[in-house]
Amino acid sequence: MAARQGLLGKSFELAAEAYSDATGGHMSKDSLRRVTEGWGQAMEEKRTAEAKQLYATEVPQPVSKIVTVNNPIQELANISSDGGMVLLREEGWKEVKMSVISEVKPKMTPSTTKQGVAPEIRTPRHALSGRAAVLTRHSYQAGLWNADEMGQHQYLEGARRQVGLCRRLSSVNDGALWIDRITTSNYPQAIQIIDWYHADERLWKVAKAAFGEGSLQSQQWVEKQADLLWHGRVKEVVSALHALDLNHISCLEDIRQSPTYFENRQSKMDYAYFRQAGYPIGSGTVESGINTVVHHRMKRQGRGWKRKNAQAMSAALSEFHSGRFQIAWQSGLPVST
Repeated sequence: MAARQGLLGKSFELAAEAYSDATGGHMSKDSLRRVTEGWGQAMEEKRTAEAKQLYATEVPQPVSKIVTVNNPIQELANISSDGGMVLLREEGWKEVKMSVISEVKPKMTPSTTKQGVAPEIRTPRHALSGRAAVLTRHSYQAGLWNADEMGQHQYLEGARRQVGLCRRLSSVNDGALWIDRITTSNYPQAIQIIDWYHADERLWKVAKAAFGEGSLQSQQWVEKQADLLWHGRVKEVVSALHALDLNHISCLEDIRQSPTYFENRQSKMDYAYFRQAGYPIGSGTVESGINTVVHHRMKRQGRGWKRKNAQAMSAALSEFHSGRFQIAWQSGLPVST
């Protein structure tokens, strides 16, 4: 109960109050913190050992002997990855990387076009209102890792969910190169998809630089390009981007590289095919996961977290929000108090 409240509360002080209300007993915030972070440290040590074993090339072992399969996905699965910021003592704001694995459930709806949506209010909710897939049964791995370490833990979670055995596997992300690299390395069979919102948002940034923010010409240009993109006509969007000649427009270098960005990712932006085939086209699961799993509990002002404790909390929160909290307690792992 103490650890559960320590993971749910906004602070260990509030968690201690909730523990007293729930049990009628008393536990100081420092004791509750030691219980919570102690269990998190046990989780961190366990997952680190499992990830290293899975990646050990000298003595390869069957996955079943290293990882306990939990909540496996048999048909359709998706992997999305991203990062969020937490404050560490003496280090400042650092990125927590996260991968989310979800089951994909096809959901065919008649609303599969973007007609009738005004360009100035086109948001992820509107753009995905006719989506042909729903993501459910999420599990998480989050930590203060570099890209290669994240890759190991992404693979670990995939082994636990058995996504390598799924009939179809997709990976929807924002187009970051490090995400593409680790996911392709772990799961070369995965269908890589650029998150629709990020593609649509980039079009708006280009239009703002080329025609001015809020101008009618900007809205009309995005309306046309977004419709083309929605229907899988990426080559026409690339041509329209090149026609703007962004090299002669005052804008950020990232925006100037937009024609190359779209051109190099054409196969990952065939949204018409993805929707028809029942693949997801949004990475909202990982964006939501960063907020609900990490930021809700760990993003705060003040002194911040010690790195070791932040990593322990990331491990604990990953297990808790993946629905494995009770299983972990029953496994008899030691908890430092």
